[in-house]
Amino acid sequence: MEIFKKLKHFYWPFKAYFFWSIVLLLAVTGFTVAYPVILKITIDSVILDQNYGWIPYVAGGFFLITMLKGIAVYFHQYLGDLFGIRAVFELRNALYEKLQYLPFRYYDNARTGDLMSRLTADVEGFRFFLSFGFAQLINLFMLVTLSMGIMFYYSPSLAFVTLGAMPFLIVTVYQFDKKVHPAFKDIRRSFAGMTTKVQENISGMTTVKSLSKEDFEMGRFGEKNTDYKDKYIYTSNIWSKYFPFMELIGHICVVVLLGYGGYLVINGEIQPGVLVAFFSLIWFIINPLMNLGFIVNTFSQAKASGERLLEVLEEPEDIQDKPGAVEKDRLNGHVSFNNVSHRYSEEEEPALQNISFEAAPGKTIGLIGATGSGKTSITQLITRFYEPDSGSLMVDGRSITDYTLKTIRKNTGVVLQESFLFSSTVKDNISYGRPEASMERIIDASKRADAHDFIMQLPDGYDTVLGERGGGLSGGQKQRIAIARAICVDPSILILDDATSAVDMETEAKIQAAFREVMQGRTTFIIAHRISSLLHADEILVLNEGRIVEKGNHYELLNMENGHYRRIYELQYKDKNQFLLEAR
Repeated sequence: MEIFKKLKHFYWPFKAYFFWSIVLLLAVTGFTVAYPVILKITIDSVILDQNYGWIPYVAGGFFLITMLKGIAVYFHQYLGDLFGIRAVFELRNALYEKLQYLPFRYYDNARTGDLMSRLTADVEGFRFFLSFGFAQLINLFMLVTLSMGIMFYYSPSLAFVTLGAMPFLIVTVYQFDKKVHPAFKDIRRSFAGMTTKVQENISGMTTVKSLSKEDFEMGRFGEKNTDYKDKYIYTSNIWSKYFPFMELIGHICVVVLLGYGGYLVINGEIQPGVLVAFFSLIWFIINPLMNLGFIVNTFSQAKASGERLLEVLEEPEDIQDKPGAVEKDRLNGHVSFNNVSHRYSEEEEPALQNISFEAAPGKTIGLIGATGSGKTSITQLITRFYEPDSGSLMVDGRSITDYTLKTIRKNTGVVLQESFLFSSTVKDNISYGRPEASMERIIDASKRADAHDFIMQLPDGYDTVLGERGGGLSGGQKQRIAIARAICVDPSILILDDATSAVDMETEAKIQAAFREVMQGRTTFIIAHRISSLLHADEILVLNEGRIVEKGNHYELLNMENGHYRRIYELQYKDKNQFLLEAR
């Protein structure tokens, strides 16, 4: 029950629904056990004693009890369902909110399909137990207790004999729970793996088709599907092993009841009506105990789901606002790195080692180097997607942690190499970082990103709804909208992570010209593989294996014989005249 204690604050605020549902369940249980009592009275006091004038009253009693039970069942189920739905509404919101604030370090290892499974199948499994499992467990206890009480009231000896096998049934149910809970946990994991495979396949469908790997992907999915099937069959085998044994114990109780009860009736120790009542009451005990397997099943699933949900909810948020963090509307954008080192995990080599440089407001810093040299890592520290392991990172003369996350990120505009667009209108995508932006501002940002002309050619212009991930647009068009989105924020710090890699040379030249105007008054970091993108940078940092190996502007670095930058230049521009032509 530890899992339910930890998740208590999600469902306890709605306890009124639960308690009223239980009150109505008490009434349902009372009406249920009244049936055999009335049946006993009908046989012994009406039929055997020939009081036939009581028949209309007995029939009316049956009818009234049936009506009241139906009404109670309706409201009991309605309130129980409302209890579960309201609880998981808050739980699902909390999970989604948690995902918004988990650090990038978590997403480096998390799988999209697994997270989707937790927010759907696991939440639903937990809801089902809140809505029905709790109530069924209480109903079992009350029904068994009341039935046994009535049985002992009518005939203690018959009750003892009839219920003699019940301890064996309880032990069997306990053993069943011990085995079925881990099995359902494995099912949840397997389902998450299968969901992840489907999600990856859909996202990478272009790659799959372009390489004719449909059969290969079907085979990989078949492995995941087979694993899911095998785990369900294993769980079914547990059911098939224990459930017949539980049913056998229940029927042994019935045989003992009929044998010994018949003996007592023949010897006149109990009336026939008592035996008939016992026969009904014993099923009110056996059926709930046999259904205990189903309740244990739902409980085990809810427990397994709850464990997976808590894994997300209890994941530490490494990057948070410290107490007293300052919130400002506008930063100047003075960025300073002082011996900063960073690694993504203990097992990996350092991504950055003793990085030191200064970027004054309005200056443009270029970052160039081989893949994995640490260029993107520098910008991810500026946005506080990650925290440095050592050294200090200053913004406007203060530690970056002195500011709130909101302050840092709303003052930073980022254009990534792989642009992401939401399934919304073009206008909403551009104004995503500044929802209150006017249409004039949106259009101005689009023109600066050389996106306005092609946007106006779309069916509904800026009101055109884009497909998932910007489906229907070319890579260059998506990139230009992403650039317009960053410009629309009007940031103090602008980060361009190979932002023009998806556009052609002519468009790149237009965007670079527009950027030079946009960069004025902003601290800009340009990550690029093309030297042409860094020509106008005030300072270029050349990185290699997480270290700054060269600093300077384009011409200073070009004059360093045998330098890294010089080698990159020579690889890209064997014809010096071609380079100078582009430089102009």
